Amino acid sequence: MEEPIRVMVVDDHQIVRSGIIALIQENEQLEVCGEANHGKEALEVIQRMSRRPDVVLMDINMPVMDGIHCTEALFRTYQGATKVLALTMVKQSMYIRKMLQAGASGYILKNCDKLELYRAIYAVNAGGTHFSQAVSMEIMNEMTRLRRDESLPEHAMLSKRELEVLRLIVKDMSNKEIADKLHISVRTVESHKQNMMSKTGTNNVAGLVVFAIKNNLAEIN
Repeated sequence: MEEPIRVMVVDDHQIVRSGIIALIQENEQLEVCGEANHGKEALEVIQRMSRRPDVVLMDINMPVMDGIHCTEALFRTYQGATKVLALTMVKQSMYIRKMLQAGASGYILKNCDKLELYRAIYAVNAGGTHFSQAVSMEIMNEMTRLRRDESLPEHAMLSKRELEVLRLIVKDMSNKEIADKLHISVRTVESHKQNMMSKTGTNNVAGLVVFAIKNNLAEIN
């Protein structure tokens, strides 16, 4: 039996944290490994851990240190080894963009049901992404606005195989699922991801998703 996914909850409202933790504890595939009231406390708690969380559920608007700056610090320190999933009520495009640029792998709203919460955790832990439907629509609307003024830069042209991988990434498929679908190795999938990040100037999978939508290379279903 696989070890449960270690999840940390960061939110400044105790009652919200308790509710999220209760939902996670209902799932045998997940394990709560910590909680924090704000970003600074989260960084301190993680630093003291002998084993880091696999996924951090991150609110955005918090005192002392907000979720955006905490996500930046986590990504800078652990190079994406600990995944961040934004869990918030904020759905304005500015916050979505800042969280993804900071290194978050997904973005869901607090009004989601527990099954979507579980799917999102599974997806980002496996190296994929997950966005609530309302968040996906907001991303697409913003990217549509940006496409009117920007064109695909020449240096960002992707190969046919890279485009195939990118479209499957947008569908929330894990590295293994992509490898099986395209009959290639997981290592090759990872190599394609790194090449695409280099070409597009992005630093994580969520950034690739935004790039794909912005440049009309794929759509979020």
